[in-house]
Amino acid sequence: MKLLIKIGIGLVLAFIAYFCFLYFVSYSEGVRAGELVKFSHKGIAFKTWEGEISQGVSESQTFIFSVEDNEKQVIEDLNNFQGKMVKLHYFERYKKLFWLGDTKYFITKVEITP
Repeated sequence: MKLLIKIGIGLVLAFIAYFCFLYFVSYSEGVRAGELVKFSHKGIAFKTWEGEISQGVSESQTFIFSVEDNEKQVIEDLNNFQGKMVKLHYFERYKKLFWLGDTKYFITKVEITP
């Protein structure tokens, strides 16, 4: 019986460690620039902020991103910069977390470009 409890505790701790890794460790960081063509608050059970910038002439060159709810200034800036050229600072997580957004890319800062 004690062995089963130890295995159970070990599995719970492994799950917590895996979740913390997915949430806190970023896979990459960078900057993308383009025209902000879409930004919306969507979802049924979990409302998330989702957006898209066009990075070229064709629709195949787009960057789709998410914004966490606690990034109030980023959300305000993106709402104000619709249709303008922007530079987005982002970080990428290893996996998507459905309650945070539809993508692995999360915006941390927005700049308007000339």
